[in-house]
Order: sequence, then structure tokens, then C-alpha cells
Amino acid sequence: MSSSDFASILENSRLLDRLRKDQEEVLVEINKLHKKLQATPEVVEKPGDSSLSRLKTLYIQAKELSESEVTISNLLLSQLDTFLPSGLPGQQRRKIDCHDQKRKRMKSDSDISRHSPSMRSHIEACVNLKDEQVAARVTSDAEKDEWFVVKVINFDEKTKEFEVLDEEPGDDEEGGGQRKYKLPTTCIIPFPKRTDLSSTQEFPAGRHVLAVYPGTTALYKATVISTPRKRKSDEYLLEFDDDEEDGALPQRTVPFHKVVPLPEGHRQ
Repeated sequence: MSSSDFASILENSRLLDRLRKDQEEVLVEINKLHKKLQATPEVVEKPGDSSLSRLKTLYIQAKELSESEVTISNLLLSQLDTFLPSGLPGQQRRKIDCHDQKRKRMKSDSDISRHSPSMRSHIEACVNLKDEQVAARVTSDAEKDEWFVVKVINFDEKTKEFEVLDEEPGDDEEGGGQRKYKLPTTCIIPFPKRTDLSSTQEFPAGRHVLAVYPGTTALYKATVISTPRKRKSDEYLLEFDDDEEDGALPQRTVPFHKVVPLPEGHRQ
């Protein structure tokens, strides 16, 4: 390896390090904006607010930095491959072969560590939902989305899919009992932790949400009438769409941990 080749590798290594530091700085800004929007979601409705535009710009920066990191990493791999010997001594090769199985077992653990910090956090959060109840869109057609309370059985880190169980027996002609579904992350919304009201996002009065209808395991669109903080309790006061009784919408109480954001483009 010539001195110029070695200098090129060092320079690309330094560039890779700068890219990762830049990514960390962008992710810090994204997380700050996330926390701001979670604490005061109503700010986006104010005239002249640029929070969402700023968030989009940060996501674009994160994407471009990530793509640059891949490019430089591939270049470094190519440079190093040029100088590494193509073969291995027989004894060393046999030693590596003996550990192939072990490396395969370790692969799934190392997969997460290769992702960006934000992706690692996302995957770990999905894995940690095992045995938890979540809101899931199990069917979707041209007219409506149907959301139900299900239990997470497993999260496949390779396919990025949840395996969930609808614990309520079906009432269709097949007379089916509990059903299992495989769903992408876009079809899953975690419920707030019932033991952590203080740090849970509170939806303001007038906000449209998705909530579990009392006495069922189905979620429907509703409008917030009063918040847990204002009611000095752990329940929202909601009006569900299409819940009319005697010409009016009754107001119903729903625990805060059964209320989630209304998905964009929700059809009901």
C-alpha cells in the first residue's frame, strides 16, 4: 500500500466520521422538534408556524447524510478490499469455518447496531411492544379503515412486520375464534402507558382522535370535549362520530391510555 493510498483511506475515514457527527446533530434537532410538537401540538395550527416545514427539511437532511454515509462506507470497503489478501491460510480458514454458525446466531443482534440511532430506537421500540396491547388497522378498503385492540406476539426485524393476535372471538359465518395478523408498522399505533399520565401527550379540546369505544375493542374517530388534566382525572370526555342518540351526540368517558392520534387520511 502506497502512502497516497493510505492517506486516501484516512481522509475517507475522517469524512465518514464527520458525516456521522452531522447526522447526530440533525437527529438531536429532530428529537427536539418532536418533543415540542408532542407537548404543544396545537402550535402547527397557528398562522405562520413553520414547525412542519422545518421538520421536513431536517428529514431531508438526515436522508441525504445517510445516503452519503453509505457511499463513503462502500468506497472505504472497496479501498480496503484492494489491499487485503484474497485467500486465507488453511488453518485460519478452518478456524473461521468452525465459527460460522456462531456468527450466524450473532447476526440478528448485530443488525440493529448497524442502523442509525433513530432507526435503532425505532426497532427497539417495536421489539419492546411484545405482549403489549396496541391499536391495529386489520382491514382497509375503499370506504373505511377498521381499527381494533390487538396483542403483539412478535416483531420481525427483517420484514419490519408485527405478528398480532385479535383476542376477541370473531362473529362471522366462519365462527372463527381468535385471529392472527401480520401487519406493517404503519398499521400499528402503540397505546400510552397507563402508568405514565404525566408524560403522555394530551390532545386538546376540539382535536380529532382515535379512541376505543366503551365496552368494545374497536376504535373509532372521536372529538375531544374535555381533557384528563381539565377533568382532574385519567379520562377524556369524547364525542364519537356517528354515535347519535335522540338527535345528539352523547359524551362518553374513555381512559387516556385508550386514546391515540387520528391517522392521516383515516376513512370511517
